[in-house]
Amino acid sequence: MTGKNKLSRKLTPERHKQLIQILSARFEKNMPRHKGMLWVNVMARLEANPDKLWSLSEMEATGGEPDVIGFDKKTGEYSFFDCSSETPKERRSLCYDGAALDARKEHKPADSAVDMAIAMGVELLTEQQYRLLQEHGEFDLKTSSWIKTPEKIRKLGGALFCDRRYDTVFVYHNGAQSYYAVRGFRSCLSV
Repeated sequence: MTGKNKLSRKLTPERHKQLIQILSARFEKNMPRHKGMLWVNVMARLEANPDKLWSLSEMEATGGEPDVIGFDKKTGEYSFFDCSSETPKERRSLCYDGAALDARKEHKPADSAVDMAIAMGVELLTEQQYRLLQEHGEFDLKTSSWIKTPEKIRKLGGALFCDRRYDTVFVYHNGAQSYYAVRGFRSCLSV
């Protein structure tokens, strides 16, 4: 159900139960990512927002391994980020956005990062969010991830991506229409 082939945004009871078990186990296994947070509170937010469960299911199905990274005291929202060690496998070989995809004359990838994120009901990580994620582990040691690109850069034909090398987070630029087998995108979802 990922990408442009979305059918229904409602999970079956079986998938709902399975997803909650996966998310709960990951939350308990990775407590340093969410110090001071309780699963029971996260669960209450998830149950109150079943449409967000569908998006989390999409994150999981594409290899993102979503987990709670932050909490906004003002809104009461929890932030789920993709926590897979490398950029999610089912979200690689994508150019940046639909305009970049349309601009390619040949060898077009199957989709774009921005369009796939929209179809999943999630957003690409910003540079700040990407750096926050890296405070909770070492991610993208062999891959890279498109990040939300400022409009000024995008209007000039570019897009930004990040990775971690030499124990440092790097931000790079590329033409938005480019795509590579080791570049995908990481997403976030506020619940």
